[in-house]
Formats: sequence, structure tokens, C-alpha cells
Amino acid sequence: MKVANRTFIVTGGASGLGKATAANLASHGANVAVFDRDIPAPSSSSKSIKYIKVDVTLEQNVKEALEQTLSWIQDSGKTLGGVVNCSGVSTASKTVNQDGSVLDLDVFEYVVKVNLIGTFNVSRLVASRLTLNKPDKEGERGVIIMVASVAAFEGQTGQVPYSASKGGVVGMTLPMARDLARYGIRVVSIAPGLFETGMSASLPEKTRKKIDGMLEFPNRLGKPEEFGKLVEEIITNPMINGNTIRIDGASRLGKL
Repeated sequence: MKVANRTFIVTGGASGLGKATAANLASHGANVAVFDRDIPAPSSSSKSIKYIKVDVTLEQNVKEALEQTLSWIQDSGKTLGGVVNCSGVSTASKTVNQDGSVLDLDVFEYVVKVNLIGTFNVSRLVASRLTLNKPDKEGERGVIIMVASVAAFEGQTGQVPYSASKGGVVGMTLPMARDLARYGIRVVSIAPGLFETGMSASLPEKTRKKIDGMLEFPNRLGKPEEFGKLVEEIITNPMINGNTIRIDGASRLGKL
């Protein structure tokens, strides 16, 4: 599938990896509808990027945002091509803390609701629209990209909710790809390592130094634009389907 002359939804596209992804897709001729809870001023929208305030966990909210997106692109001829699910939250809390307190169940539910249920909510609703597309010469109608994390495989102390939610994303990838194969819709997940985002910037200096000692090559955190390039490759390469792709510079995180 070509990026140009298509429209893609990027959840969490107002910051971090999502923002870099939206910018990359727009630079290659796509329209991008950014779904985010925290959006810039309305004047920030442009001819190719539209910001829509969305809570990915709410079915009706996502349906309305999807209708806004379809209305926006109606006269452009840029068919809906898919979604990149970058919305996500993290938390740091142990199952049982040193003072004997336990991880708040509401915290666990919230992280899973945003990262896993929110991803599925958006993906299923976008998929229903993609089935209506006219297939291209390969028979493809669209692509759904979900964002997992290396924490799905190497979760750290205090990451039980986050790791569980991202592990769920990995677990959805192949069965969803099989569900949607008959429609020519691909499903791929990306598992980023540590990138230069607001989330990594909030890490304590002691933790950052430990991380530096675990990095292979390149010996640095990933750049958001490198994530955006991988999204572009997934969209344009029809043989990438049903897999979770790590983008981590060969790093494997030990206990921090």
C-alpha cells in the first residue's frame, strides 16, 4: 500500500512516537487524523493533519471521531488506509510495596483499559470501515498497526500493569491478522525499546545510567522519527503481517 493519497488515523499523535509518525506520513502525501485526549489549539490543524479530541476507551467517542475523519477526507479522495495505535499510559507501582500496601486495582484497570482495550476499540472500529474499501491490485484494503513494547517481554519492577497491557497487544496481533485476512487487512504490532520521549525523560537519572549500560548499537535511545520510518515501511510492504517487530537496537533490558 502506498502512503500517498491515503488517510491514516494516529492515536496519541499529539506527542512522542505518535507525533513523529503523523509528521512522517503527512510528509509522504497522506492525510492524518490525530486522535488524542490532549490536542493542540484548533489552529494547529492543517490541510494534511487534523486534530480530534478522543478518549480511545469510549466506543461512542471513537465512532464520532471516525465519522469526523471520513467527513474531513470526503472531498480529498484520500481513502482511509488504516490506523497506528500510539495512545498509551504507564505507571510505576509494585504489586506489594515495602510499606505493605498493594498495587491499587484501579491503577491496573486504567492502564489495561487505555493500552489494551483502547487499542482494540479503535482497531475494530477502523477495521469495519476498511472492509468497505476497494482493494488495490494486491487485494489489500488497509493496515492496522498496534504499539506494544519491549516491556511485553522484559517488564521491569513496578511495570506489572504496563507489561500486562502490552503483552495483550502482542497476543492480539496474529489472531486479529487471521480474522481480517479475508478482507485484505493486515495487522502488525511494533515493540519499541527506549526512545527519546516524555515517558523516558521522566526516568530517574540512576535508572537512565543503568539503561545506558544495557544498550548495544546504536548506543543511545531511539529517535521518534526512526519509529515513524518503521511505520512507513510496514504500510508499504504487504508481506509484513501478523508479527510483532522489535525496534530496540538489539538491547535486552535486565532488571533496572
